Amino acid sequence: MKKKITIITPTFNSAKTILTNIASVKKQKYKNLEHIIIDNNSDDQTLDLIKKNSYKNIKIISEKDSGIYDAINKGIKLAK
Repeated sequence: MKKKITIITPTFNSAKTILTNIASVKKQKYKNLEHIIIDNNSDDQTLDLIKKNSYKNIKIISEKDSGIYDAINKGIKLAK
């Protein structure tokens, strides 16, 4: 059985770059992966773009956090 790889993406007002990130993860040839996006309550179009471009291996969390390291730690706790 292949090991699962988790990609954690912390975001905050990342509307200009989030689609590139999602597309890059989707292009990966290794298929046993999960993509966890931790959004810090963005007030631009980030969350809408993520939801419109979500796919089966993506998990989206949108809540206030205490910065990038807090977001990464939340992602690690959710990782399988």
